[in-house]
Amino acid sequence: MDETTPHSRPAPAPRPAGRGLFLREAFRDRHAIGAIAPSGRRLARALADPVLSRPGQPLNILEAGAGTGAVTRTLIPALAPGSRLDIVEANPHFTPALRDLAQATPHTPVPAPRIQVHTVHVERLNTGVHYDAIISGLPFTNFEPEQVTEIMDRYLELLHPGGTLTYFAYLGTRHARLLAGRTAARRHRAVEKVLADYHHRYAIGRWTVLRNLPPAHIWQLAHPADTTPAPTAPAPMRLSRPALSPTGERA
Repeated sequence: MDETTPHSRPAPAPRPAGRGLFLREAFRDRHAIGAIAPSGRRLARALADPVLSRPGQPLNILEAGAGTGAVTRTLIPALAPGSRLDIVEANPHFTPALRDLAQATPHTPVPAPRIQVHTVHVERLNTGVHYDAIISGLPFTNFEPEQVTEIMDRYLELLHPGGTLTYFAYLGTRHARLLAGRTAARRHRAVEKVLADYHHRYAIGRWTVLRNLPPAHIWQLAHPADTTPAPTAPAPMRLSRPALSPTGERA
């Protein structure tokens, strides 16, 4: 089910949400949540960098796996007039808080950004829109490799040529999977192999946010700006945005 939340509506008091709700859902379904705490402020800003670095530009933005809105809180105030933000969260326990968060935004630029919350798996999303930036909060290392491929291919389909995909991966997940057993370790290695293939073809940058629980790598991929096939050899790695320090802050 989709919910549209225009900024022009009166802003109700936001529904209490955050770490408590996140922890309840993490214990209920650790596989789908994939973390012990919401993204910290530095990680949220690093993920939102493709939007924050283009102030005043109307953009079509997709946030997938929004959870309780840790990154959403960074994105919404940065929306330029005429922007569109589609927030995707498959967990129906999270979406009421996301709708309240969108409605409680304090400013209303004209034309007001359009914010829509979708309770759906992102690989099933069909808005008819192509995006300038996609920010993914999905825990890929918890998924099967075939599902990761399906999601990544869908992201690329949804991006404008030249658009960017930003996602994160927690540090230390490989060791955690080794402790969980051989089956989990094999699945984790297979997911890493799938993601490495996309990195070789589309990655334009990677950096690390150490001051997060747990620390995380940030990956940024770009949809090819032309129609030529993507290279099969690894492309030179570079940061497309101002470099971040090891803490995730701008240098």
